Amino acid sequence: MSEHAPIAGAILAGGASSRFGSPKALAAVDGARIIDRVRRALADAVDEIVLIANEPALFADLHLPMRGDRVAGLGPLAGVEAALRWAVERGAAGVLCLSCDLPFASPALLRAIAAAGDADHAVVPEGARGVEPLCAWYPAAALASVDRLLASDDRSLRALLASVRTVRLPAGIVRGHGDPGVLFFNVNTRADLERAERIARHADASS
Repeated sequence: MSEHAPIAGAILAGGASSRFGSPKALAAVDGARIIDRVRRALADAVDEIVLIANEPALFADLHLPMRGDRVAGLGPLAGVEAALRWAVERGAAGVLCLSCDLPFASPALLRAIAAAGDADHAVVPEGARGVEPLCAWYPAAALASVDRLLASDDRSLRALLASVRTVRLPAGIVRGHGDPGVLFFNVNTRADLERAERIARHADASS
């Protein structure tokens, strides 16, 4: 990565939160909104942040640049596409994408992912369930594959990772930054939010 190019980051917040019942990114864990926790973690690893959101009014108080999906309803891949185009416009080699529903993302892990990223390779960490494509670096070179997949029947991020040069951050390195089950824990339901509160209370008690 050029030492003069900005390191770009994106918060992916374009989902409908249908299982949660309201915008999950605005729910609080340990007294702080998940979106604010995500922003703080990402800001520690990148120079500039864009928020990918299809309902920008929900996040106006963040005062971040925003982009929406060019075509709504195509899932996270459309969010990555919007983030990548913004990053390329800023002269960045790619973009570090982080989902808006990961309250325990590690700034140190995000820095490690960004440090391994360049314009040609995706960088994705390994978690307990395999790779974690919603906490990953996507290179500028992936845009052609993104466009092709958006027009196909398989618009998964795993399909994108399979179609571009990809570096995996091994689980052993990831574990050096914390428990992968916590680092990549995402809040999709009210029950998940309750569990996140328990995780946060346990962390507070242990510190």
